[in-house]
Amino acid sequence: MKFPGQRKLKHYFPVSQPKPALPKSEVRPDKDTYIVGLDETIVDVVANVSDQFLNTFNIQKGLSNLVDADTASAIYDELTAQNSISDHFAGGTIGNTIHNYSVLADDKSVLLGVMSANITLGSPAYHYICHTSSKVDMNHLQGVPGDIGHGITLITPDGERTFAIAPGDMDELNTEHIPENIIAGAAALVTCAYPLRHQGKPIKQAMLTALQYAHQHHVPTALTLGTKHLVEDNREELLELIKNYVNVLAMNELEAEALTGLSDPLQAASAILDYVDLVLLTAGPDGMYLCGYTDDELKRETTHPIKSGSLADFNRWEFSRPMLREACKHPVKVFSHIDPYMGGPDKIRNTNGAGDGALSALLHDISANHFHKEAIPNSSKHLAPFLAYSSFAQICKYSNRVSYEILAQNASRLSRGLPEREDSLEEAYWER
Repeated sequence: MKFPGQRKLKHYFPVSQPKPALPKSEVRPDKDTYIVGLDETIVDVVANVSDQFLNTFNIQKGLSNLVDADTASAIYDELTAQNSISDHFAGGTIGNTIHNYSVLADDKSVLLGVMSANITLGSPAYHYICHTSSKVDMNHLQGVPGDIGHGITLITPDGERTFAIAPGDMDELNTEHIPENIIAGAAALVTCAYPLRHQGKPIKQAMLTALQYAHQHHVPTALTLGTKHLVEDNREELLELIKNYVNVLAMNELEAEALTGLSDPLQAASAILDYVDLVLLTAGPDGMYLCGYTDDELKRETTHPIKSGSLADFNRWEFSRPMLREACKHPVKVFSHIDPYMGGPDKIRNTNGAGDGALSALLHDISANHFHKEAIPNSSKHLAPFLAYSSFAQICKYSNRVSYEILAQNASRLSRGLPEREDSLEEAYWER
């Protein structure tokens, strides 16, 4: 387990202890620190198109559009004819997240979903495996006779991403392939809201079963909202799900507005904290917010400049560490905000995966806290039942840096971890 982010002053973090045996690829719940992700397994085909192209195929811009196999084939053929395809990537918001987690933490994660039982060269399943970290344990995937999902990411000149999704067999995951012991031993479970739109498919019940197992075994659960359109169509069901099972909710500002009716990110995050313990809200060029709870007796005041928006002095306690609300004797809401790292890349060609990167950093910090507590239970870091290893401000900084790395490389997944040292004056970023 690598240290989450960078720090000048570090508590002892046992990253270099010799391991008595060669590491096993399969997760061992009683020995390993890992997270579990449940996803619709899908391969992304990335292509640059015009707005007219979207209109031709009746694709709604900026949304995730389900298309039948024939339409997907027609779109793919047209993209090939126009030489518009830039690459194939393993996709899926949770697949991206746990891949990034394993790259950042240099440690194991588990993917729950489906995979083609027979994999041929060039097939979606082939591309998926080729582009996923070897530290992602795929031993618990469910074999299916057909293809996994095929997602075509269409990027218009303004950088907006639009999805055309051909599901294949990606929604056939059933409850028999949700291993309770693997979830019970995890540092966190992460899934997404997409299965809610498939009322007649087994993946929805599989997701609910995974959430129930996590809840029964007190495993922190994270959920991503998907798209604004999905939230609007499933708002009441989503709120019920969030209220019953979710600890960490990740979204962008449009999804937050769809869920709460509030356009201001701070107000939306504050409203969502009535349901969950921690909110990660990415707001594009306006930066990123991390909001949650800490105990009044344990709150720590920031040394950063005090910020005010729709909430006065909202970041005053951002040096506090996140806690579950039920673990606080006197819960206090905490808000932290950070502007885009280095102002963001000079040119953003593709925003796909930036939010997944931010969430993977947050999950790394939660997992690092679990790892550190198991290794050094008497450390002063664990005098209270904190949810994460670092403060709100430090997690914001780490998530922000990972998100930038994905934006800069024009791919939905990290191809490598963060540099050990930053270039030029940006080394000071970690010292602030």
